[in-house]
Amino acid sequence: MLNKIVIANRGEIALRILRTCKELGVQTVAVHSTVDSNLKHVKLADETVCIGPASSSDSYLNIPSLISAAEITDATGIHPGYGFLAENADFAERVQESRFKFIGPEPHTIRMMGDKVSAIAQMRKAKIPCVPGSNAPLGSDAQYNLELAHTIGYPVIIKAAGGGGGRGIRVVHSQAALLNAISLTQAEAQANFNNDQVYLEKFLMTPRHIEIQVIGDGHGNAVHLGERDCSMQRRHQKVIEEAPAPGISEKQRRQIGELCVKACRDIKYRGVGTFEFLYQDKQFYFIEMNTRIQVEHPVTELITGIDLIREQLEIAAQEKLHYKQSDIQFRGHAIECRINAEDPETFFPSPGLITLYHPPGGPGIRVDSHIYTGYRVPPYYDSLLGKVIAYGQTRQIALARLRNALDEIVIEGIKTNISMHQALLRDGNFLHGGTNIHYLQERLMRQ
Repeated sequence: MLNKIVIANRGEIALRILRTCKELGVQTVAVHSTVDSNLKHVKLADETVCIGPASSSDSYLNIPSLISAAEITDATGIHPGYGFLAENADFAERVQESRFKFIGPEPHTIRMMGDKVSAIAQMRKAKIPCVPGSNAPLGSDAQYNLELAHTIGYPVIIKAAGGGGGRGIRVVHSQAALLNAISLTQAEAQANFNNDQVYLEKFLMTPRHIEIQVIGDGHGNAVHLGERDCSMQRRHQKVIEEAPAPGISEKQRRQIGELCVKACRDIKYRGVGTFEFLYQDKQFYFIEMNTRIQVEHPVTELITGIDLIREQLEIAAQEKLHYKQSDIQFRGHAIECRINAEDPETFFPSPGLITLYHPPGGPGIRVDSHIYTGYRVPPYYDSLLGKVIAYGQTRQIALARLRNALDEIVIEGIKTNISMHQALLRDGNFLHGGTNIHYLQERLMRQ
């Protein structure tokens, strides 16, 4: 096991990583910006290093500062969490070149899966179903692009090859709008990802977002931990996640899971990862792979009993998987709500001082959050305050417990999206299960 790691992140995921490290006896180094010295994990870490001012580009995205923090504290590894540099292949490469363990996949794997076009090509090779599309970056031949879109059939969606976070995406419903949409998306992709390559896919009208959690040890061993339903989204950002996905049969889970495991074995995948799919008409269509821990990992942990952060640490220490696929058992149901510091109607961020925080409790309730009474939410970073997760033997029990938890939680001094979650957990269509990725956005537009 690694004896000391730098937690190269902030907020709830940094605290989550620290807690597992303490269980394992791994020493921790909390890096932080000048405005984050009061974060909970910073107070609890064995050592702390200030890596720069509030701006992410000068702190959490500052690769030399992060490497220096590992050097001056004699750390042996760096855990990137999610967001920031978690899927930056250049960062992973620099970490390894500096003789530290990067707690994540190999740089070449991150690079391959970070480019959506190369990821799709790899998945096609592994026989994983993909959305009908260009299968390659779009060139400058306008006539070819028009013919390609006509063959695929409108509506189509243009996506940035290096995209993520809901940016670099544009839906096109007619031939007249196609060429301008391609140009706009290329410009947006260049501005956001320094990569103007875009590709074309069929736009599925009513898909769900289903993802498969995998673990590989880099030695050719891999397993899947079932699926999560992340269809409740606003502007391509997940709001509620649950596992298992309503309506997915054991046979479907086994078939798609085995394909994902085979793909992991083929590329000798190291670490935890997630294959993301659109699911429509009982068919899975691969869209991308995330080569990091996911925000929604707790729902998988609750139904499998497996600590995914622990798995990351053990795999980074060159340990092999301790179990086979037949050892993985799925029990019960788990649902997670992301609690954000934002106005529930306008969705504008709501930074400021938390004057009172009372977390919920009770059977089956887990809260992953870094906030406390007196904590000041800074305006410089993502608005996620934490997650409230409920577990039960059935989906109905988990839903009831989550409703109770949301009625019980108190966060005063700032605005949050708790009221939106309370409404969704009483929405008949969501309670039935199987809503598509457009449902929440359309619901909000009707209000």
